[in-house]
Amino acid sequence: MCSGKASNAVPTVFIENDRTRVTEWRFKNKGDSTGWHRHEYDYVIVPLFDGHLEIDTGADEHTIAPLQNGVPYFREAGVEHDVINGNDFECAFVEIEFLK
Repeated sequence: MCSGKASNAVPTVFIENDRTRVTEWRFKNKGDSTGWHRHEYDYVIVPLFDGHLEIDTGADEHTIAPLQNGVPYFREAGVEHDVINGNDFECAFVEIEFLK
């Protein structure tokens, strides 16, 4: 993930090599965010909770992304957004980026 503005979600990189980067993103509080960023690589997200995230796609557009624990989804490179914890509890997801 290529970061833009400062964030308060906590990234922990578990694997990083020539082909793959695996990062856990942890949001301790409601409103915590990744910061505005553009994805440079295709990626998969694996939620570690049942709930939702708010997605700021720019121009004051916010969408709600319902997530289910362990149910992954795929996105292609080029996505631009800020991901925000919309839950009243701590949550996290694992991001798997395909670097090649």
